[in-house]
Amino acid sequence: MVVAKISITERLKIKAQSLKTKTYAMYLAPGVPWYAKLLAACVVGYAFSPIDLIPDFIPVIGHLDDLIIVPLGIYLAIGMIPKPIWEECLEQAAKALSQDRPRNWVAAVVVVAVWVVILVIISVLINKAISK
Repeated sequence: MVVAKISITERLKIKAQSLKTKTYAMYLAPGVPWYAKLLAACVVGYAFSPIDLIPDFIPVIGHLDDLIIVPLGIYLAIGMIPKPIWEECLEQAAKALSQDRPRNWVAAVVVVAVWVVILVIISVLINKAISK
């Protein structure tokens, strides 16, 4: 019996594809409580956004948000969705992702707005500190 070994990069690619499918399935999930929809919308928006809260060019820390925030948010939201609905959404997401990659530009605008607010707050604090 021959068992094919899968490299670490292949395993990571499989995990990443699974994460994409689960993220998009959350976007499709109907009939769930409003708080689960809100959490799912935030996670989906953040995952599909081309902009991160912590830029990826910052060593180590730049990738931590992608490695911690997104999977944690996904698993929390999945726990709030009833199992039969979740399984149906997973099938729909797998089918949709095999055809084309969805984009959410509204989420990108929200992330940019959050960055702008953070930068304004930081600049006001720095200005106050310099003025003293």
